[in-house]
Amino acid sequence: MSDLFSALLLGIIEGLTEFLPVSSTGHLLIAQHWLGSRSDFFNIVIQAGAIVAVVLVLRQRLWSLASGLGQADNRDYVLKLGTAFLVTALVGLPVRLLGWELPETVTPVAIALIIGGLWMLLAEKRASLLPDRTTVTWTVAVGVGLAQVVAGVFPGTSRSAAAIFLAMFLGLSRRAAAAEFVFLVGIPTMFAASGYALLEMASEGQLGNEAWVEVALAFVASALTGFVVVKWLLGYIKNHSFNGFAWYRIALGIGLLLLLPAGS
Repeated sequence: MSDLFSALLLGIIEGLTEFLPVSSTGHLLIAQHWLGSRSDFFNIVIQAGAIVAVVLVLRQRLWSLASGLGQADNRDYVLKLGTAFLVTALVGLPVRLLGWELPETVTPVAIALIIGGLWMLLAEKRASLLPDRTTVTWTVAVGVGLAQVVAGVFPGTSRSAAAIFLAMFLGLSRRAAAAEFVFLVGIPTMFAASGYALLEMASEGQLGNEAWVEVALAFVASALTGFVVVKWLLGYIKNHSFNGFAWYRIALGIGLLLLLPAGS
């Protein structure tokens, strides 16, 4: 299989799984087991490609927030988005610099998939017992920021899953409201992560070693696929729970433990 076709497939897989609460890391691990491993920069940048999809899908919401800062509700929402991002940055950067991250190998990813699936079932159960709430509290904002850090430390957790379901557990019981907030926080989070990875490569003199055409192809594939997935998911969760994704995660985690070597 050519490297370009491999990059295309990885970009599509990233776009399909970045926003579904099933762990893009787990799926890329499986794919790269056969398609060949890629650099951390490649994996981070194609995640940013999926974030471009969110910008496109939620462009009207972004514009209404940006143009409506004179309204108290919009200012409050934007401040909470900023708070969630700052919590992620201020806690996550020291964690990254200290190297507090489990390896992206089968065992930790599979365990995170299973635990995350059980956590999703618990959060769905709790949310079903709460009144229908759409207001993002400061507790939810801080919790979403911390959840993104946890997802970075434990590959396989899924950034979107960790953040969405903690938001629901903390009282933001309407799924669509929780997903929208998390997706919006993901825009600066993933773009900042990509920029940081680029600066790291530049400081180490590694920019010339990256397969830029393959990165670009995977980025575009991730963005296009992610656009379709985000539009579908935001419609789907208006009338359906996330429980099906939770059981899928549990089954995938068990399958990884049974079928792939522990160190791969």
